[in-house]
Amino acid sequence: MAQASRFFRRCVVSIVCLAGAAHAQTAPALDQIRANGKLVLAHRESAVPFSYVDEQKKPMGYALDICRRLAVAVQQKLGLSQLTVDFVQVTPSNRIDMVAQGKAHMECGSTTNNAARREKVEFTIPHFITGARLLVKSTSPVDRLDHPALKTVVSTRNTTPLAALRRLNLERLHKLRILEADDHQQAVSMVENGEADAFAMDDVLLFGLAAARPDPKSLKVVGRFFTTEALAIMLPKDDPAFKKIIDDEMRRLIYSREIHAIYATWFEKPIAPRGTTLNLPVSYLLRDFWKFPSDKVTM
Repeated sequence: MAQASRFFRRCVVSIVCLAGAAHAQTAPALDQIRANGKLVLAHRESAVPFSYVDEQKKPMGYALDICRRLAVAVQQKLGLSQLTVDFVQVTPSNRIDMVAQGKAHMECGSTTNNAARREKVEFTIPHFITGARLLVKSTSPVDRLDHPALKTVVSTRNTTPLAALRRLNLERLHKLRILEADDHQQAVSMVENGEADAFAMDDVLLFGLAAARPDPKSLKVVGRFFTTEALAIMLPKDDPAFKKIIDDEMRRLIYSREIHAIYATWFEKPIAPRGTTLNLPVSYLLRDFWKFPSDKVTM
């Protein structure tokens, strides 16, 4: 009987410890940040101009500039005299899990807010609205998805343009051969070396990727939008206190028009690595959306 009692107590202790560990892993973001004095931002390697790294591997970009301001708002709300901001590089394949598992407090990139992703994470107010088009060689006759010269299309793994491309290929009987790339740089290289006729991705990313190539004029962006994408900072799910701080600061940036200055820095002025200007003013879609900024999107 005594042995059974001791065994029972050990089981209870083990269960309590496991529960405590699980709670620690899923603790609300503000509790983690307050306890550690650290906020972790996830960034991308080559999502120009939203989130990428320079030659010294320093994270930079439009979304990261926004996230740095959001970090300041968190620090002020928590009344912290100091807040360390750490960075972790993510990929299209692992970015959602990194936030969902609490390994990053925000993902600062070019991620689309859609219903499937909202099952695992939350999003704040969009910082960009775009759509998917095609990147082809400048000598290519391809100018649309149903062009007869378009046989093979590549897109990046775990992205909404890839899902949309597959759906349209089935619905419209395009009979395209669709390839997956691990990242955007690989996809561009596949077009350049002839492995694919086109790269399907958000057009703003395509402009940025082409501008960063050794010969930007060797590539061009073509076709009509076949998706509409609301890009937003990704946040942990079911953490309303943290999300409120982020949403409130995004609204302040929009209403004060500070976000317009951040936007101009990355889309209307020369940017690294080659000092190229994208010449993309705020679109009418984004301008209208910012009149009544909301995290609610119909996707």
